[in-house]
Amino acid sequence: MRHHEETIAAYTARVVEDPDVLALVVVGSVARAAERSTSDVDVYLVVTDEAYAAAQAGGRVAYIDTAAATYDSYVDIKLASPRYLERAVAHADDPTRASFLEARTVFDRTGSVAATIARIVTLPEQVWPRRVHAYRCQARLYGGYFLEQAHHRNDEFLLQHSAVHLCLAVGRVALAVNRTLFKGQKYLAATLPELAELPDGFLTAWRDVLKHPTPEAGAALTDLVDTWQGGPLGLEDTLSTFIVDNELSWLNGTIPPEFW
Repeated sequence: MRHHEETIAAYTARVVEDPDVLALVVVGSVARAAERSTSDVDVYLVVTDEAYAAAQAGGRVAYIDTAAATYDSYVDIKLASPRYLERAVAHADDPTRASFLEARTVFDRTGSVAATIARIVTLPEQVWPRRVHAYRCQARLYGGYFLEQAHHRNDEFLLQHSAVHLCLAVGRVALAVNRTLFKGQKYLAATLPELAELPDGFLTAWRDVLKHPTPEAGAALTDLVDTWQGGPLGLEDTLSTFIVDNELSWLNGTIPPEFW
């Protein structure tokens, strides 16, 4: 919309002469042309590595700018740097990667930002089968053992925790099968119905666990995923994978699948 473009132009004028600023990248709904009239403008401000380090030390890697907005809103700014972007190619979690989808580079003094962003949002093909396996193991433990333990102990916290983590794991199986990045928890329920490949009854079974987190609902969901993906996993493989991915992440210097 016109007022969003005017705001981008106004913000660009505020930062373009700063020698620490290397590039400006518009992301979010405005970049996707999916904005509402009241939407804010989301940007990554790419600064030098030195400027980023200083901002991080000062606790200012994200902030808003209301002065540049030409309407009653703001520019939502996240800082990045060349080192940040290069590390994101190999190490970023999915929400960070997804935040760059359909990004629009307004200006770039380095000449390489757009190419680096393209690498950030594209995961190697070999990553996806590993994710399917990892999240199936997550689902089997949360939907089987932990959900059953919650009912056995009458533990309300464990019940809700197990149900939500089961649905997260199964949702991420579906995302991985469809080669789709996880945008974040607040987007998952809206993203799943848009996926091209889902088994019949998936969404109903997924929602049933959230509404009625019983062992029976959990088993129905995990069994559906097992059938979809070629049969159940072996118990030892499931348990070992879950332990390595979660309980031994501190030892192996890895990140649990929940935060991939």
